[in-house]
This record gives sequence, C-alpha cells and structure tokens, in this order.
Amino acid sequence: MERGLPHIDHYQNLYFIGIGGIGMSALARYFHSMKKNVAGYDRTETPLTQELASLGIDIHYKDELNLIPQAYRDKDKTLVIFTPAVPNTHLQLNFFRSGGYRIMKRSEALGMITRSSFCFAVAGTHGKTTTSSILAHLLRETGVPLTAFLGGISEDFNSNFLFEGSDYTVVEADEFDRSFLQLRPDVACITSVDADHLDIYGTESEILSSFIEFAGQLKSSGQLFVRNGLPISGTTYGIEDDSDYCIRNLRIEHGTYIFDLGTPETIIKGVRFNKPGRHNLLNGLVAFAMAIQAGPPPYRLAEALESFKGVQRRFSYCIKELEFVFIDDYAHHPAEIDAVFQAIQEMHPDKRVVAVFQPHLYSRTQDFAQDFAASLSKFDSILLLDIYPAREEPIEGVTSRWLLDKIKNPNKKLVNKENLVKEILSQKPQVLITMGAGDIGLEIPRLKKELEYAY
Repeated sequence: MERGLPHIDHYQNLYFIGIGGIGMSALARYFHSMKKNVAGYDRTETPLTQELASLGIDIHYKDELNLIPQAYRDKDKTLVIFTPAVPNTHLQLNFFRSGGYRIMKRSEALGMITRSSFCFAVAGTHGKTTTSSILAHLLRETGVPLTAFLGGISEDFNSNFLFEGSDYTVVEADEFDRSFLQLRPDVACITSVDADHLDIYGTESEILSSFIEFAGQLKSSGQLFVRNGLPISGTTYGIEDDSDYCIRNLRIEHGTYIFDLGTPETIIKGVRFNKPGRHNLLNGLVAFAMAIQAGPPPYRLAEALESFKGVQRRFSYCIKELEFVFIDDYAHHPAEIDAVFQAIQEMHPDKRVVAVFQPHLYSRTQDFAQDFAASLSKFDSILLLDIYPAREEPIEGVTSRWLLDKIKNPNKKLVNKENLVKEILSQKPQVLITMGAGDIGLEIPRLKKELEYAY
C-alpha cells in the first residue's frame, strides 16, 4: 500500500469495472458480505452478473458515464477495482483516473485483503481453480474458519466465494499480468509452469522467472509445494515416484481412484477420489498437503477428499448414461486438452470420442497452433468453433480455418453454435467433450437439454 493512502477497509463504496469476471465477482461478493456498497460495469449480462444483481448489487452493461450511480462519485468514499482485461479506452475507467479516485487492479485488492490472515495461494498455468476448490472443501469439511476466492463455481458450495471465517484465506495466484506478485502467502503451491500468456511474457523463460519470483514472495516461515519435476525448489508431490507427498498403488474401481497416500510422516491407505484424470489426482494431492498446514488430522483430510464434488466446467459430467456421455471442460491450452484426453481414455476406454473446441484468444491460437493441432488430432472427431477473442483484436491470418488445416485428422469440421447440436448428432459420439474458456460455457445448458432429448 502506498504511504499515506487509506486502507482498503476505509472505503464504503466499491465500484467494479469488469464485475462479471469470475475473479472480480468473487471480490464483489466479499465486499457485499462486509456490508459495503457494491456496484459496477460489465460488457455482457451472464448468470454470474444475474446472481450478483439478485444480491442487490447495481450492475449495468454500457460504458456510459451517466450510469455511474451518484453515491460512487464521492472519491473519498469510493474505491475503484478493475480487471486488466478492460481496455485503456474505457470511458468509466478514464473518468475515475482523471478524477483522482483510488484505483487498483483486482490482484492488488486481493493482496491487501489476504495480508491479515493465514494465506494459502495456488499458482500454476493449469489446475489453479480445481486445486483451490479442493483445498477450500478440505478446510471447510475439517472445521477450519476460512474465506475462499475461487476462479470457478465450486459444486460443493455452488459459488466462487466462500466466507466461513477470516483466520485463513484461499486464493488463486494468477500469473496473468504477473498478478500473483501482489500476494505474500504463508503456504503456496505451483502446479505447472507451461508456456502461456506469451502476449504478456514473450518467452517461456520469462514465465519461469516470474514463477520463481512468486516463490520468493512467501513469508519467511512459509512453505512451498511444487509438482515433482518442475525446476523450482520446494516440497514435492507426485504419483508413483519419490515425491515427499506421493500417491502409490493407484487403481480404478467403478470410476473412482483408490490409492495409498504417502506423506513425510505416514501412509494413509485406501484413499478415494472421484474426479477423473491424473491431473486432478495431483490437484487433490497438493490440496491435501497444503491443508495439513492448517492443523486438521491427515486422516480426516483424506476422508474429505472422497466427498469433493468438483468445479463447474472442470471435467464436468453433463450426461452420463451407458450409451452416451457428455463432458464439459474449461481446457483452453494444449496441455489441458492432453490432460482431458488422458482422463477420457482412462475412464471411458474404447469409446468413440467427439471433441468440440472453441479456441480462446487469437494470440494463444497463433502461439500454440501446432500444439493445439497435435492435441486435438488425438480425438476421433473434431468440431471447431470460431476463435473467442475476449480482450483481443483479430490477428491477420489467424482463424479457426487456419487452425483446422493444421489438424492431422480427416474427421474435422468447422461449425457454428447454431448448427452444433445437428453436427454432434450426425457424428454419433459415445463420448462428447466440449472444451474452451470462451462463451462456449453459456451453450452447455442448451446442449444438455437438446442432447438429453435426442438420446
């Protein structure tokens, strides 16, 4: 915090620019629960913004100055929080900037909120949301008083925000825009360090350097957990290896993982976990290792692993019948697509799998085109939607057609959302997987309804 500026608790009015984002909406819920006045702008109305509005939060969807409520024009009482995805040309943001208002990024606000509690921070290019959701579930199930800010909707508490005390906080340490360097965690983990956000970092080595810098942000008495094999020092975790926390004797029974969980002190036998995929097993393992640091008995934490339901759009079963399975996932990076493919092969072997993929960002599609093509080619058939631009302008020559031409699989096709159900039915999948971080998630309820009727 800059010297002389009031603490975040000083402000009675919180105005969010980009309030509908998954991380921003969790912060909005937090301040609303603190009895603050909360309002904001977002570009699009979504189920998240509708839920915020149902709490009495004032939200509008046009970037017009006259829509800023009068109460939020008092700069001494108003704090403005914005997401880096908002363009610098945004009228409301520039109004607050020119007016001398206190303005901060979401990550800065999160850093300030967590300073006064024991902070668990989950970092990594993949797995943050699932890991932090498992961690919050384990702590809640074992009676630990916590506040959790999640990057997805937990199926265990049907929210991206949990407030059941303030002694501990669980947050995602987001590498985008180097946001995680605002945090000073007591316990942290790094799940993965893959090339991503090259529009921000430029090179993979810069990404690694940023994660190493994040590791240095831990408090002096803090503990860092890292997936075994990463080039960062810390307490390791892994599967069937020499990690400090290790899953051994792994087997699958009726879609459930059963294994022995080894810690530096003990071995817990017969642990059960119900989320498919080795990547999710690793997420559960490190969440368990982190939760131990809050003091619950390890055997109780192991029991709580079995009851974790999941996170919306993280290998979520929408339909699960003998003749047809429909799974939805947030995967938007080649490594995540590979993890989804591994999970499907493990849980639904020898089935015909049709993948629907919506690329996210022109820059990411351009940077990883060959890797996307290789990952998608593994599926029996691929239906490719147009690129979801999010915050970006188009890049000449970077299109879904361009990506499709790189996929070495004859069973591939460009589709639009309007014809998606028709195309899926014509493919006769035994397993359907939808993937992407764009607005494909808004299509899932309609797809589920129409496919349930068809099958």
